[in-house]
Amino acid sequence: MGKAVLGIDVGGSATKIVGFLNKNGKKELIAPQFVQANDPLTSIYGAFGKFMMENGLSLADIERVMMTGVGSTFAEKPLYEGLDCRVVPEFESVGRGGLYLSGEDEAIVVSMGTGTALIYAKKQKDGDIKINYLGGTGVGGGTLLGLSRLMLGVDTVGHIEQLAAEGDLANIDLRVSDMSRKRLHPNMNMDLTASNFGKLNDLASKSDIALGIVNMVAETIGMMAVFAARNYGLDRVVLTGNLTALAPIRRVFEILERTFNIRFIIPQNAQYGTVIGAALGNL
Repeated sequence: MGKAVLGIDVGGSATKIVGFLNKNGKKELIAPQFVQANDPLTSIYGAFGKFMMENGLSLADIERVMMTGVGSTFAEKPLYEGLDCRVVPEFESVGRGGLYLSGEDEAIVVSMGTGTALIYAKKQKDGDIKINYLGGTGVGGGTLLGLSRLMLGVDTVGHIEQLAAEGDLANIDLRVSDMSRKRLHPNMNMDLTASNFGKLNDLASKSDIALGIVNMVAETIGMMAVFAARNYGLDRVVLTGNLTALAPIRRVFEILERTFNIRFIIPQNAQYGTVIGAALGNL
């Protein structure tokens, strides 16, 4: 049995780890994991130790460790003496992981973490991947949690999702149909949001507000992705990151997909796109 290559993504709120085991020339994915900790080094060592123990691995089983993410800069030395540790640029990891998980050869890859990054990624004939960082937005998971804490007094994703399930956007957002009886353009969806929170009043429930926050975050990210895809003449956007796991987030992208003829792909293990891309960095 061959040795394993591990990827570690040290993000703003959690550290993710994944492994690929080389078996007979093929890469076998070891189930990804994540841990949360306030200190990046504590998070890194916690994720590494948990992963090794739960998968029955020893240091001798590890070929190398590929690290990425904003917190990877805190690990200036190898995790353990003699262990090959390398740093992979985060945006390269995002693009590589997005294409690998989706099976696409070319796409806009969106990483929805604490904030949001957009990447253009394309496979080259030599097997390498062309990566262009397109920019991003500070609107992301951090926005969702921060506004929910401020406006609702809750700060867990599960509670936000539960509240949003009972919400009604008609009590929160101003839609095109609220402002005009006729279409301003033949292809315009009259249910599109004209102003997030533009219809909010004191009768709105906590569930309405929760859904409004989720909708605003998802629409902001989604429209940036639509513009990026159109700029490259593409109709495929691969979504990765923790926000892909939220049902109300997914529903927003389904609406945008039908409206703008852009296919939003949420592949299996989408939450782990960046760390998977890091692990594949030198394979």
